[in-house]
Amino acid sequence: MPDAVTICECFARDGLQHEPEFVPTETKVALLDSFAAAGFRRIEATSYSHPDRVPGFSDASQVLAAITRKPGVAFKATCPNPRAVQRALDDLEAGHGAEELSLLVSATESHTERNLRTTRAGQWERVTEMARLADGRFRLVGVVSVAFGCPFEGAVDPGRVAEDVARFIDLGADLVTLGDTIGVATPPSVRAMFTRLQRAHPGFPVVAHFHNTRGTGIANAVAALDAGCRHFDTAFGGVGGHPTGIRYGAGLTGNVCTEDLVSLFDAMGVETGLDLDQLAAASAACEAALGRPLSSMVARAGFARSAALA
Repeated sequence: MPDAVTICECFARDGLQHEPEFVPTETKVALLDSFAAAGFRRIEATSYSHPDRVPGFSDASQVLAAITRKPGVAFKATCPNPRAVQRALDDLEAGHGAEELSLLVSATESHTERNLRTTRAGQWERVTEMARLADGRFRLVGVVSVAFGCPFEGAVDPGRVAEDVARFIDLGADLVTLGDTIGVATPPSVRAMFTRLQRAHPGFPVVAHFHNTRGTGIANAVAALDAGCRHFDTAFGGVGGHPTGIRYGAGLTGNVCTEDLVSLFDAMGVETGLDLDQLAAASAACEAALGRPLSSMVARAGFARSAALA
């Protein structure tokens, strides 16, 4: 049997946080429904960031209330602080909560201060409180940002990242995501990190979240796959990056492109559980929603399997 992977589609959160214009709520809902129709079992739907700081997600509750729920599909919301978790709990009580919550830390002090407006120690205190508030009512996803390199401090000690993963596991996280936030990871550094974590926590799902800023995202995803990783974050069209109000990095800061990685995995015999025709339709809908061609090569050339048959 071929290997099987789980891909979490992140267009609606990590993708849209980089967009300067507000995407209408009904458009977001239609896109999220199309992602579920394509077969994604994990979908990043929105963020409970403060509306004044990240206005693009001021409709988080409305989006979660309007999406079509399908059995076996988990929608995820990002929570930067305890107030965000309380909002998630309020939505859950109202009958339209997320199934998963992302809890964020950064691997460096400088990025923590810039992105989360606190210290690493302060953010870990927040995360501990957030896990307590969640009280087992959500699947918790720990996120370690700048896990392979920081825009302010440069190289990041892999030991510190490993310690952060262990802390999340101790707090009861169900998965932990490693974010290559500025796209500086390489296949050797990825292979070493995922191998280290597999040895330290056998069977625990660590998610590969690569940005394609320097064109290495897919190579890094294959390196993670070879090291035993079976969970990946991607975004249609390769969109995404830091929130528009936070300025660091340059170039195309987006995520690994969903269409391109799925096409490669499919050609390699790696099972994704995704319908390629529905995926192509969702890809076109994402481009229409943003009003421009996006960065997917497959969107221009077609899936590898289809091209081979032609």
